[in-house]
Amino acid sequence: MSAPFAAQLLGWKKLKKNGNPVPNSADSSSTPSKALAIAILEHLGVEPEVILSGTPKDLGPALERAVQADLEKALPETDPSRTWQIDHKKVVADFAQDAHLGSLKKVVRKNPVLSADLGFDYLIRPDVTVGIELDSPSAESNPFLHAAVSCKWTIRSDRVQNIRHEFLQMIRHRRGRLPHLVTVTAEPMPSRIAAIARGTGEVDAVYHIAFAALKEAVEAVGSGQQKDDLAECVSQGRLRPYEELAPTLATW
Repeated sequence: MSAPFAAQLLGWKKLKKNGNPVPNSADSSSTPSKALAIAILEHLGVEPEVILSGTPKDLGPALERAVQADLEKALPETDPSRTWQIDHKKVVADFAQDAHLGSLKKVVRKNPVLSADLGFDYLIRPDVTVGIELDSPSAESNPFLHAAVSCKWTIRSDRVQNIRHEFLQMIRHRRGRLPHLVTVTAEPMPSRIAAIARGTGEVDAVYHIAFAALKEAVEAVGSGQQKDDLAECVSQGRLRPYEELAPTLATW
């Protein structure tokens, strides 16, 4: 099992420097990363070294849009009792828990001292937001932010810090219940996944778009450390199949 869009995104690309094919989820400078990514493609049935012309070149935004489209379809089917709002790059100030940040932005803009001290880091735009319309007599009431999804095609140290920073700002500034804060990725190396899956609660869970293929790949070609890292993340519920994301959001 894998995300319904996994086969449309995961594939091969040509390296600019020599034209050699490499999996598009691999770190081309890392032999272990390439080995795991190749094994994942083999498990998914993507033919070796076939360059897929339909595979998006800009995979980060493509993953964001794929997750948005999938949740738009899956959540109303899983729980039709709620009115879902799935958006791309919507500012958190448009939701009930953070509506006060819109007023704060106006004050900060008018005050150079506050602007210098606070900046606008608190006006986060998650890659994908899951909102729920509230039963309210006011037609202008903001939807409740049920989940924020950070989509990272692969995991690097700078991307880990970006995820933690954005989610930490959301935790600090909210007024109301915390939304589900999750990451979706195609990263092939468990050691890099562990860098974001581990932590002190900024991220609830990491969902992998080819979870079953990842497990098979690590078992087949992963090092002892990669196997240990994967086992740790899975056993602690920090790394989960993407297929569980919509059911989790619908029952939470």
